[in-house]
Amino acid sequence: MSDEPPRKPAMTIDNAPSFAAGPRQSIELDSDEALRLLGSVSLGRIVFTLHALPTIRPVNHVLDDGDIVIRTHEGAALTSYARQTDGPGVVVAYEADAIDPDTHLGWSVVVTGYAHLVTDPQDLARYQDLLHPWVKQTMDYAVRIRPDLVTGIRLAVTDQPSALPGGDSR
Repeated sequence: MSDEPPRKPAMTIDNAPSFAAGPRQSIELDSDEALRLLGSVSLGRIVFTLHALPTIRPVNHVLDDGDIVIRTHEGAALTSYARQTDGPGVVVAYEADAIDPDTHLGWSVVVTGYAHLVTDPQDLARYQDLLHPWVKQTMDYAVRIRPDLVTGIRLAVTDQPSALPGGDSR
């Protein structure tokens, strides 16, 4: 008999597709369509630099006149990061998507731009009314991201068989 504690069974994942798997195509979206899709969801991921390394945080957002606005709190890394600049802001990326886990169809949008703290009291009050954080925490700050580069793709079914190595299209 061993003195080691019993091991938990390995996690199993059911990889059986519930949808007939087939080839997909990636269709580029223009920036207007990409921003329209981004505005249709409320959850995304902000990417910024923390201690010289990329950091990603899930956040909820609102699209306001083409800008992405998120709420944050005192002590948050993003609040400190966005506060460090007086110029156009700090470079961030923002990603949102809606991809069906069964069919693997949907879209993904990435926005790269400059983020800065919202300092106008009227704008801040308006964002506090428009955007309600999902976590129970006081969120007294807002960060506005002005898109500089907007890219997106739509994953769609294609009629074309996929070419696998060796000419096999299965």
